[in-house]
Amino acid sequence: MGMSFAEIARAINKEFKTHYSRCAAIGRARRLGLGFDRLLDELASVAPLVPKAPSSNLHKMVKDQEALAQWLARLAHRKEMPKLRCVAVEPRLLSLLELEAGDCRYPYGGDEEGEAITFCGRPKRWGSSYCAAHFHLTRNQDAAPQRAVVAAALRVVATPSASRFRRYPISQLQGSN
Repeated sequence: MGMSFAEIARAINKEFKTHYSRCAAIGRARRLGLGFDRLLDELASVAPLVPKAPSSNLHKMVKDQEALAQWLARLAHRKEMPKLRCVAVEPRLLSLLELEAGDCRYPYGGDEEGEAITFCGRPKRWGSSYCAAHFHLTRNQDAAPQRAVVAAALRVVATPSASRFRRYPISQLQGSN
């Protein structure tokens, strides 16, 4: 009848120094459509399909009916759409090319086919891609608040090796973020 797929895989591996498995050879043969039509014809002629017992069909029909009933129940008891949150912000509606480094990237538009997507463009919040209003809009209201970032005063300490660096008063360091 021919070679088994394990033998085919071994022959390919030996010839091309690869590491294909039997399953890889089966998959490649299926994708290429090699020999499976003949194999199916031989199997059909040797072992004709035997009808299943009626009880197994009855069981399948009951399962199908249960699944249909559950699907219909979900349709009948649809949940209401959640109320969408919005903010009273007057966006600048900038294109992607007009955005600058400190601009809010909250998108507007693009809901309909061919509608341009623009962005808020208001000054963004520190540590975020969004302005303060859009930052709070995109956060889950039910989630626990994140730990607040606290500004700490730093001071430069002079050491013998660092004496060549210029020292700034703390008040100047706090003003420049």
